[in-house]
Amino acid sequence: MQPPNPKQPLSDIRIVDLTHYVAGPNCTRMLAAFGADVIKVERPDGGDPARRLGPFYKDEPHHEKSGLFMHLNGNKRGITLDLKSAIGVKILKAMIKEADVLVESFRPGVMKSLGLSENVLRQLNQRLIMTSISNFGQTGPYRDYKASELVLFGMGGPLQVTGMPEREPVKLGGRIVQYQAGAVAALLTMIAMWNRGDRGRGEYIDLSIMETQAGSMDRWVPMLVTYAYTGQTARRQPSIPATAGGIFPTSNGYVNTLNPSSPERMDRILDMIGRPEMMGDPRFTTLEERFKPENAAILDAAFLEWMLEHTTEEVVRESQARKVLAGPVHTPADLQKDPQLKARWPWVSVEHPKAARATFPGRPMLMSETPWQLRRPAPLLGQHNREVYCDLLGYSNRDLQRLGRLGVI
Repeated sequence: MQPPNPKQPLSDIRIVDLTHYVAGPNCTRMLAAFGADVIKVERPDGGDPARRLGPFYKDEPHHEKSGLFMHLNGNKRGITLDLKSAIGVKILKAMIKEADVLVESFRPGVMKSLGLSENVLRQLNQRLIMTSISNFGQTGPYRDYKASELVLFGMGGPLQVTGMPEREPVKLGGRIVQYQAGAVAALLTMIAMWNRGDRGRGEYIDLSIMETQAGSMDRWVPMLVTYAYTGQTARRQPSIPATAGGIFPTSNGYVNTLNPSSPERMDRILDMIGRPEMMGDPRFTTLEERFKPENAAILDAAFLEWMLEHTTEEVVRESQARKVLAGPVHTPADLQKDPQLKARWPWVSVEHPKAARATFPGRPMLMSETPWQLRRPAPLLGQHNREVYCDLLGYSNRDLQRLGRLGVI
């Protein structure tokens, strides 16, 4: 871990984090990386459910060994608090009075049922920024619908254009919907903090995960624009012959290449693979001719033979030297060895008391005056109870023992 840097831009911002799983924790993770003091509030009986999601250190399921939880909750202070108890709500209200931001990801209506409606919170702290993250937002006919990553990817739109046209749509892997929603929430929270400087009071952010997908720049927005202007609906595209473009195996991996769009580029590829006799052949000079199955088979066989005789590194190096667009298809292990990423090192290593040393994705950019830092690993469940309750709220050690016996913390 890097040493703390007092110049971080959000070091004077305190955030109460009532989020769980992925979207909300990703929002507060991004803000914590720039110095915000994020206090993560978890249930005493098990904490954030993400603690029970893998991958786990050494493949041993344990609430303190989840790689997902560790990645999403670094830099945060962690406390336990039962919000279903009157004492727990009273304690949370005291924390909110001293906070700049509250981020929550409960179902719509839960905060109000706890006695923590927007109006109540506004009376506690006029400057508070409240960011609520939910599947469909706090209003509308879908407000109380249940949803999953797959459901939201489909309802937001992108699922309609992924997969093969002759089959059902297929979702892209991972939790991309949740991560994107969290990133959007972080951006909106920062804008609200900036706006508060002029207005002197906070605001309420009602973020719908479905809407973050409906407005996703991952192919979907350009397709919506096309529909708005032409009335044409985007469709999944059929597969076409590779014809010296696409993903090809090498002797030790895969390379992704772009189909040459001009005779000149086609000639550069044929020269690279040692087939000068094919240069100028009318079967390979235009896309229309190259896409004919009999011609594509000849070209791809020659291209594949050369690929399999070289490593991924050799193919990429030779292609780039000849201005042929090509790049490796990286595995996670490849990423950590890639010379470009080694030169910039966007990873961060952290020592965790239950999972030893681990390396996670860190900053996605370089900023000359604004450091991104991992100051501490993700908290153990309730790790900072004494620090927050005693030092911040003035409780005594005896108070903490009593709260523990009552199951409040």
